[in-house]
Amino acid sequence: MVFSFRKRAVAEEIAPASISSNEAVEVTGAEALNTLKHFEEQHKLDPNLPIQELNDVDTALATGNAEKGVEIETALLEENSPYPEVRAAVRNYDVDLPANTIRAWVIGLILCTVGSAVNMLFSLRNPTISITTYVIQLVSYPIGLLWDMIFPDRQFSILGVKFNLKPGKFNFKEHVIIVVMSNAAYGGGFLYATDVLIAQQVFYKQHFGWGFQLLFGITTLCTGYGLAGLGRRFLVWPAAMIWPSDLVNASLFYALHDHSPTDPANANGWRISRYRWFLYILGGGFVWYWFPGWIFQGLSYFTFVCWAAPKSVVVNKLFGGLHGYGLLPTTLDWTVVSGYALSPLIPPFHAIANTVAGVIIFFLIVSMGLHFSGKWYADYFVVQSSSAFDNTGAVYDVSRILNEDLIFDEAKYHSYSPLFLSTQFALCYGLSFAAAAAVIVHVALYHGKQVISQFKLARRQADDVHMRLMRKYRDAEDWWYLALFVIMIGLSFVVCCAWPTGFPAWAYVVCIVIPLVWTIPIGIIQAITNIQLGLNVLTEFIIGYMLPGHPLAMMMFKNYGYICMSQALYFSQDLKLGHYMKVPPRAMFWSQLVASIWSAIVQIAVMNWALGTIPNICADDQPDNYTCPNGRVFYTASVIWGAIGPARMFSGGAIYSSLQWFWLVGAITPVITWFAARRAPKSMFNFFRSINMPLFFGGSNMIPPATAYTYLCWGTVGFIFNYFIKRRWSGWWLQYNYITSAALDCGLAISTIIIFFTLYLTSAQLPKWYGNYDVFDTLDQTGMAIKTFVAEGETFGPTSWP
Repeated sequence: MVFSFRKRAVAEEIAPASISSNEAVEVTGAEALNTLKHFEEQHKLDPNLPIQELNDVDTALATGNAEKGVEIETALLEENSPYPEVRAAVRNYDVDLPANTIRAWVIGLILCTVGSAVNMLFSLRNPTISITTYVIQLVSYPIGLLWDMIFPDRQFSILGVKFNLKPGKFNFKEHVIIVVMSNAAYGGGFLYATDVLIAQQVFYKQHFGWGFQLLFGITTLCTGYGLAGLGRRFLVWPAAMIWPSDLVNASLFYALHDHSPTDPANANGWRISRYRWFLYILGGGFVWYWFPGWIFQGLSYFTFVCWAAPKSVVVNKLFGGLHGYGLLPTTLDWTVVSGYALSPLIPPFHAIANTVAGVIIFFLIVSMGLHFSGKWYADYFVVQSSSAFDNTGAVYDVSRILNEDLIFDEAKYHSYSPLFLSTQFALCYGLSFAAAAAVIVHVALYHGKQVISQFKLARRQADDVHMRLMRKYRDAEDWWYLALFVIMIGLSFVVCCAWPTGFPAWAYVVCIVIPLVWTIPIGIIQAITNIQLGLNVLTEFIIGYMLPGHPLAMMMFKNYGYICMSQALYFSQDLKLGHYMKVPPRAMFWSQLVASIWSAIVQIAVMNWALGTIPNICADDQPDNYTCPNGRVFYTASVIWGAIGPARMFSGGAIYSSLQWFWLVGAITPVITWFAARRAPKSMFNFFRSINMPLFFGGSNMIPPATAYTYLCWGTVGFIFNYFIKRRWSGWWLQYNYITSAALDCGLAISTIIIFFTLYLTSAQLPKWYGNYDVFDTLDQTGMAIKTFVAEGETFGPTSWP
């Protein structure tokens, strides 16, 4: 039963042995030094651990100073987290508050239902809008307070079941349950499986019915949840897995429920409460976004050099923010800064530095060399585009390589054109190969000992105070998650084999191995840096070689192989949030599971309602712009990867075959940096231990549709906050940085929603002036910053192709 009282852990009374005080000190000191030695072995290459704290540990171990060892152990492990960011955002004590309440479940399920339905419906529209979990976190707070005003604080009994609709004031643990339910339901925006279903039903004209759709959606979500639960000992319980985005959520929870002023001694003299600071920044962000969002849209891509020379190809290639290199990155729009890589105030600076270094080296220096030398026929394309092109420079027309049954026709393909990519897009594939290899090698070298230790210790590991505080609650057993995972695997076989999907059982076995292998390594990188490396290219690559000419199988393979891992990491992140906020694990288990299943049902229902009710839906000329942009992109990708296949693009004599070398580069470079970190002199040690090759290759994995310009803007803001301000005014940063990030995101989200529903949906006209029209009349914004155009009736490229 969901609303059951939790069973407390029984405290054991242990009679201490009779030993003298001197012996006790010696034993305690020796134990402390042993603990610190183990801590140093586990965390020496941890870039989030302050170097001064690591030096203190090394000094205590080198001198054998037992008293100093006890002092350091108490400060780092006993009293609080060893990480200052966690110490600032998360309380090191627990408050006994109800979490698994009817109030939390009712509010959570209502918001889960509304958010799932709205996000699903508007994912079919272009432009789209989505309700984020920050919005839910903000909206649910006044709803909880309103609940307290309506319902009495008294116990009811129905058929012997006792319950209370208002067991005290609405508290932050109930608030966590509500947000976790929403994040489990639509943390990624909407149910990814619906893209497959829309592509299948609308474009491939296959409809297998509600049973297939529901099982497909539910298994996608819940397979990932099973993986997340089984991976808790690696991704949730260890102190080193800080999950920076959870620190933002925790800061906002505490700010909303605790309005006390800040101690000026801890905040460089500031005494304003974090709650009031949040409201000020939220209000300012809300008002300001009306300028780049509606009044002066040129503030978003503030490429003033292109405005000065709008018809210069070279200028627009170099300084263009949309299709160019984005030199001189300048923006006054938080959407551009945080829209793809999320808020730059969240990742630690070493993560930002690795990512931006990769962008500068590959997407500026290497890319310029390739592009301006004409490599890969670059003269006929813009620097960056998420589209694929044919040998006339036009967007690749996939309909010209399909027969009447929408099946790949090789003869038509050879009579039409090979597939070409822009320089940046082609580099993205190479970097994806390198990142997929690098993350395995990096985690094995840098975190291998910790992973083995955590596997052996399981729940007995106690790196910090938060793990010890959670021991008072009954855990959700491993076999719960294992049973869920096994059931979902079985249902997934049913989905693949009970309908004519063209996706054989053996291919599903290969598919599910991908998240089993990569979830832990990619999860460790994300938990440390807040940046998730994607497996979408890897899954497309593998299935394209395994089952060429099977687009539906390709879509399902990508869904189970990539999205299961992505969902597992969403769930792991929420499990860590519950860990930080001291929410009982069993309440977390049921809230996430129920919300996932219910959200899948709601979104499948809304999708079918929309497909059956909205006239001419998914057509390019749909009058209300319900053109199914995500399903259309998925369909195009299925043709390119499932029909044309990677062998024709990356193997043998294919145009982009040289990109396969990135696999080797990605596997070798982490070995080099690992040896460098272990052999580096003390003065350079902190630099070398901060090098993260998976981030160097894959931190910019949102390119495209993100651009080098957006990542440079993101990196600039991240440098200001997480390097300059953090070092100059560390007290302010620890108190207000994460709450500032939450406020900026919330202000933007609320402003975007209001602008969308009041202006875009009513077809209101933008203010007609230079800042909304002329600034977009540049070669970069129109996608025409191209050196060479093909004459009518002519083509470029090879005369024959694989």
